[in-house]
Amino acid sequence: MGCLPEIASRVGHHDHRKPRGDAKNDDQLGILAFEAAKTMSRLLSLYKSLSDHHLVVLRKEMKSQGVAFLNSDDDNLLFSLACAERLEDLDKTTAAVARLSHRCKDYELNRFDLVYTDLKLGIVDFGRLEYGSKDTQKKVEKMEKLVSATAELYVALEVQSEIEICERKTKQWKGRANLEMFAQRVKYQRKLVNHYKDTSLWTKTFDNCVGLMARLVCILYARICSVFGPFFPILPSFPLRKTPPPDRDILLVQPDYCFIEPKNGKITSHSGPLSSKAEPISVRFYSQKSVFVFRGENPFGESSKKDKILHAAGPTTVGGSGLALRYANVILSVEKYLDPTISMDEDFRASLYQMLPENLKSSVKSKLRKSMRCRDDDSSLAMWWREALCHIMGWLAPMAHNTITWQMERKFEKIKFDTKPTILSWQTLHFSDKEKTEAAIAEVLVGLSYICRYEKC
Repeated sequence: MGCLPEIASRVGHHDHRKPRGDAKNDDQLGILAFEAAKTMSRLLSLYKSLSDHHLVVLRKEMKSQGVAFLNSDDDNLLFSLACAERLEDLDKTTAAVARLSHRCKDYELNRFDLVYTDLKLGIVDFGRLEYGSKDTQKKVEKMEKLVSATAELYVALEVQSEIEICERKTKQWKGRANLEMFAQRVKYQRKLVNHYKDTSLWTKTFDNCVGLMARLVCILYARICSVFGPFFPILPSFPLRKTPPPDRDILLVQPDYCFIEPKNGKITSHSGPLSSKAEPISVRFYSQKSVFVFRGENPFGESSKKDKILHAAGPTTVGGSGLALRYANVILSVEKYLDPTISMDEDFRASLYQMLPENLKSSVKSKLRKSMRCRDDDSSLAMWWREALCHIMGWLAPMAHNTITWQMERKFEKIKFDTKPTILSWQTLHFSDKEKTEAAIAEVLVGLSYICRYEKC
């Protein structure tokens, strides 16, 4: 367990008796392996999202035209939101680890919820929680193999179930030849399932599984404190390495190898709804729960106790108006039909038009009337509009794609084992200025009308 027994030993006022578990396989995950793999994959996703490379990519994306124009061009605010979102993700995932930890026999692991509380209160020594070390990387690779094998087991069990159903139906039909074939397939599939059970989390103990995840939780929290500490002085201090590894091309910000450096003074940005003259967001911790605390004006509006990031978008934002997914689908539909080889029929135009709210329909109608009246017979406009649309879609379409991905990633109830870094809310249309977004969509639809009129119809 490394540092975890030292961490948990701070909770000294509880009974040190181990939980009971006398049955031979009581301590094995069994069917809970899938829930554990889902939780483990979310931790691995967070781990990758805090890598040197990903942080540099994230910093560059802040300067993208779509984010800067629709959301905010202030690095402080965007990094503050990123920190709050990653902490919220870690809180949710840690809650799942804590539920599994209550089945552990090891005392420190069994009380991991208290360990995490101590961690967030800043009374834990971060000395051994080194992100990216060889030891940590070995454990991450081990967890990736376990998640992969458990995902294979999940698929293999589904296939086995389907084959067994077909076998039972074949018995009812008394098809002797087919029955022998299905018997062989069932035999092979059961052997495959047993193999994946042996190599996956299915036969691992709660102590073994939670031990891996609990350690990674601590490492991730320490990493968040290291990366985002300049924005949140209340976070426990954990200095980064003084020099970067020689084999990595890292865009350094300051000598102590910190990726993020908050700007001095007030925020003066005027781009997007996240802009405000208020001071940057701060985060305060109470027990295991992250609580938003805003100094001065709250640039996000009222937030929900359950899902603060999602509900932090105000009424002037696309997400706060409940239009993020709808507008993303409109933008992606336009992107598809910008391909000269794809024709646009009347049914598509009607369905696209019906996706628009009334105010956007009116805006598009007004722009079309003015444009058509001014230059009704100018076919050169189609070429001009195609160039203009390529420019607009160059920064608008990535925001739409990210919105679709972000919405799918937030459906935690689905069984999934993806370990890729997740999208942050400010990379999507969720916090985008509603007026600016609708103006951009209206321009795109007017341009598409011209292209359809002169090139395709």
